[in-house]
Amino acid sequence: MGSIKQSVTFWPIGRLAASTPDYAARLAAIGFVAVEMAPENQWPAIRAAGLAIPIFGGHGSLGDGLNKRENHDRIERELRANISKAAANGIPSLIVFSGNRRGQGDDEGVAICAEGLRRVIRQAEDEGVTLCMELLNSRVDHPDYQCDRTPWGVRLCEAVGSPRCKLLYDIYHMQIMEGDLIRTIRNNIRYIGHFHTAGNPGRHNLDDQQEIHYPAVMRAIASTDYDGYVGHEFGPVGDPWEALRQAYEACHVGD
Repeated sequence: MGSIKQSVTFWPIGRLAASTPDYAARLAAIGFVAVEMAPENQWPAIRAAGLAIPIFGGHGSLGDGLNKRENHDRIERELRANISKAAANGIPSLIVFSGNRRGQGDDEGVAICAEGLRRVIRQAEDEGVTLCMELLNSRVDHPDYQCDRTPWGVRLCEAVGSPRCKLLYDIYHMQIMEGDLIRTIRNNIRYIGHFHTAGNPGRHNLDDQQEIHYPAVMRAIASTDYDGYVGHEFGPVGDPWEALRQAYEACHVGD
């Protein structure tokens, strides 16, 4: 069984960063190996603590995404610039978004998103950057978002046909939409390029007040050949440092 490389997304710890100059070193002391989705002005502090930067947003915006052709020119420009920035800074992945349906059928959405990604996928391949389409729930947090189920995301990856097009599998979001987390992850691990966590319901701590048993999910991930990161993306309740320690312990499996 492999180990899980744990990361922290920047937005939940923004208040920690603002009040704790050595926040990155404190995260490293807990055992985290990366901080993701951080503003560029934070990259030097993150790297100074020996932490990696595994992923950041590839384009705007979540609601106006790749499933509308009128967005493709803008998104292509943004992705091309960010693919080069990621490659130059040793950042392996970027997040991409389907956008909201607005009455669009799923087949059409897959086809148009694939069309948009194929405009930049050769550059991503050449520069060694993976584009991760984020799976989000459309039931609670992101009404009308199109890439809200794993089969839709897998169809997109197959349509693009590149090892540099994968999914950001958010465990919290997919618990809301699908459940059956372990089986889904095992069956589709070749399409997954990144993971996010949070407790459900509430998108808070990974504690005994929520329904996902993260140690079992992490053991399932560690039993595959997945070698990417698992990023914690939740709003801490109570002492935020204790919430982060708790999340780390819940997901610390393997070597």
